[in-house]
Order: sequence, then C-alpha cells, then structure tokens
Amino acid sequence: MNKISTGSPFEATMGYSRAVVKGNWCFVSGVTGYDYTTMAIPETAAEQAQNCFDTIFRVLDEAGFAPDDIVRVQYTVTDAALVEEITPVLGKNLGEIRPAATMVVCGLIRPEMKVEVEVTAMRE
Repeated sequence: MNKISTGSPFEATMGYSRAVVKGNWCFVSGVTGYDYTTMAIPETAAEQAQNCFDTIFRVLDEAGFAPDDIVRVQYTVTDAALVEEITPVLGKNLGEIRPAATMVVCGLIRPEMKVEVEVTAMRE
C-alpha cells in the first residue's frame, strides 16, 4: 500500500492521506479548491473546481495513474445554485472519461470552500 500526501495541513491535523494506492486501485480523498502550495483558495466555485482537478490529476500522476483511470467521482457543492457555474469545469475535465458520479449538496468544513471532488481510479 502506498500513501500519497500533497503537504496540505489538513492531512496532518485530520489524520488522512490525499490518496491511497492498493493494487490497481487509487482512492483519492476529497479535494477542495485550495492551491495546497500556497493555501490560497479562489473566490469562484468554477476556479475552485479547476483547482480540485489540478490537484487530483497531479496526485494520480504521482501514483502512476492517468485521468482516464477514474471510474468514480463524488462532487460536493455547498449550494445547488453553484452547479451551473461548475458544470463546464466538470465537463472539461471528465467529459471524455465519464465515470460513475454522485453529487451531494451540503456544507463543507470551512466557509470559503464551495466545492469538493473525490475520485476513485482503477488501472487494468
């Protein structure tokens, strides 16, 4: 088993790995819109969603997976009104891959967080 970290302070204080690789599977924890190198977060949900995918794709690459290996995605948004704003970002990043998907509308742990994306990848 291989554990991957982005260096986010949330990983250390909350006791989790950004991703865990077990065999042909990669489980990527929920990623919010922060740029984890600067801990800055954009204002808009669309920019936050893109940051999520940028982080996820970097983590998958480090783990030896490709975006095409994503088989499941869960989106969490803090307001259903944000779905229209983030839809182009979701389509841009996963439109060709088309994994099984779930979207949940609920609060996140910090008020500046508007979107969180979690994926599972499997390579053959």
